[in-house]
Amino acid sequence: MIYFDHNASTPVRPEAVEAMTRALAELHANPSSLHRAGQRARAALERAREQVAGLVHCRPHEVVFVSGGTEGDHAGLIGAAWALEGRGRRLGVSAIEHHAVHGAAEVLARGGFAIEHLPVGPEGWVNPASLDVLPADTTVVAVMLANNETGVLQPVAGIAERAHARGLRLHCDAVQAAGKVPVDCERLGVDYLVISGHKLGGPKGVGALVVRGGAPCEALFRGSAHEGGRRGGTENLPGIVGLGAACAGAARELDAEQARLLALRERLESGLRAAFPDAVVHGAAAPRLPNTVNVSIPGARSDHMLMALDARGVEVSAGAACASGAVEPSPVLAAMGVPGALAVCALRLSLGRGSTADEVDAALGALVESARAARALAPELAAGPPR
Repeated sequence: MIYFDHNASTPVRPEAVEAMTRALAELHANPSSLHRAGQRARAALERAREQVAGLVHCRPHEVVFVSGGTEGDHAGLIGAAWALEGRGRRLGVSAIEHHAVHGAAEVLARGGFAIEHLPVGPEGWVNPASLDVLPADTTVVAVMLANNETGVLQPVAGIAERAHARGLRLHCDAVQAAGKVPVDCERLGVDYLVISGHKLGGPKGVGALVVRGGAPCEALFRGSAHEGGRRGGTENLPGIVGLGAACAGAARELDAEQARLLALRERLESGLRAAFPDAVVHGAAAPRLPNTVNVSIPGARSDHMLMALDARGVEVSAGAACASGAVEPSPVLAAMGVPGALAVCALRLSLGRGSTADEVDAALGALVESARAARALAPELAAGPPR
């Protein structure tokens, strides 16, 4: 099988498996315990904290371990909104955020907070100037670093500058960016940043929320003093150790892997355009992740393409992974103004550490065959819109 769905989840890196296996076998004690075994566990925990901080260029004490991207987005966005409630009960959320961020906003809305949605242009960019029209009682803005569907990179540094000029805090979901492109909390100017282990060669069920120094944030999980009082609950030590090892490996290989994946992406897109002159690569004119291609082949509905490709040994997604198989247009593509008939044909192909040029070429052949089969199943799409 050719696995081109790394934005959904990545294979666990061997060094992360080794680190987790060792932790499961040797680090049985609670990291909060003061005896020798507890302090060995604590040392491993703090080593992982340093490794995460090294990948995203923050201070180790700013790293809060969580269960993954969804919890990190809830903890950061809700925690910031609660902490700043005295100044206002409104937040801004970009229209293309991951469902986890929209879900956190829904929780706040149930508590009486107002939500403002920041629009994007046809290439999937949030214009930093859109922050200027947010009402005065806005306190927090959420804009992701890289879109999980299109791979479009947002101008986060410019958005942070605008936000801070108005006294706003910025929450940034960097789940898809970390390990694929450089992530520097200091240069980005974010107040809260989230990563997830299984998106960068670590295990599922673990991630990190970075709370920059001075950024207010109330704890979502309470009842204990774990993680400096910022996240209650005994830490998932084996998962955290695996996350740390994955972050260290990703940081070590980042420059070379970024260049390699970009060359593969360009090979894939060139082949797509040659095979399908009418194909549309969404966000093609914007800066994007080096591994991600979101393409619509007119007339080839995405759910039909998924089945045809899987039968031919190629694994991809239709839009976001959590919506795989859906035929409703992606909210991200809808926000970009992509027509519905084209949006329901969108496929996301995301490459990773194991991807090769031979796999790209084989996948292109499978795409040609699959599109022929998919178009036969939906002739009304292949015919185009009525004149």
